[in-house]
Amino acid sequence: MPRQARKQGRSGIYHLIIRGINKQVIFEEEEDREKFMWCLQYYKEVSQYTIYGYCLMDNQVHLLIKEGKELISKAMKRIGVSYVSWFNRKYGRCGHLFQDRFKSEAVETDEYFLMVLRYIHQNPIKTGEGQKMETYPWGSYREYLEKIRLIDTEFALGIFSPEADVAVGMFKRFMNEKTEDNSIKIHGTYRLTDQEAKLAIQKIAEVTIPTEIQTIEKEKRNELLRQIKKIDGMSMRQIARLTGITQSVIVRV
Repeated sequence: MPRQARKQGRSGIYHLIIRGINKQVIFEEEEDREKFMWCLQYYKEVSQYTIYGYCLMDNQVHLLIKEGKELISKAMKRIGVSYVSWFNRKYGRCGHLFQDRFKSEAVETDEYFLMVLRYIHQNPIKTGEGQKMETYPWGSYREYLEKIRLIDTEFALGIFSPEADVAVGMFKRFMNEKTEDNSIKIHGTYRLTDQEAKLAIQKIAEVTIPTEIQTIEKEKRNELLRQIKKIDGMSMRQIARLTGITQSVIVRV
């Protein structure tokens, strides 16, 4: 079956997620992250894309990026081939490192643009890979404050105010707001965090922990699973992981 073509956005701005295959770590040490950043900078000149935000995490990369003279898929292929070839040589491995296709979502409004940018900046902190956005070395938040030129800061800051000092102050306050942006939109759906999913399951099933569903009589259990499957932003894989009920059972009910 041929792959479905990616939906092209009017703005040309996309939130991209590159993940390690089977959740594999894609950065073993800082040199690896430095190499990926080198690739990102090098192909920025070649493909002429604009970067508004990024964060590098152990097994994934998030980018907020605007398509340049090349389709974003071609630009990402350049980066992937270059980095993976280097990574495989370094560690004496072969084969794929990234999932076959990166995830992408078109960003069409200023409001959603800022939500995605905040999500990217807060993501390493929420997952425990960093303590503060301003000290996390592999995210773009610091670049907005220190004016390093890998990324374009003018677009995002301009949404807040035409006055630079005012814009930076408003930007910092917005980026540090506590939010639920970790339900950010990917491919037209909202993905709940595990904590959000747990609370939703507990509320529907009236249990203290999701795994208690396993002890419920089969017919009632199946009815609860059918209700849980209807929750927006919750995948069957996530339900299986949280409840301990196999995904094949969840699919069938």
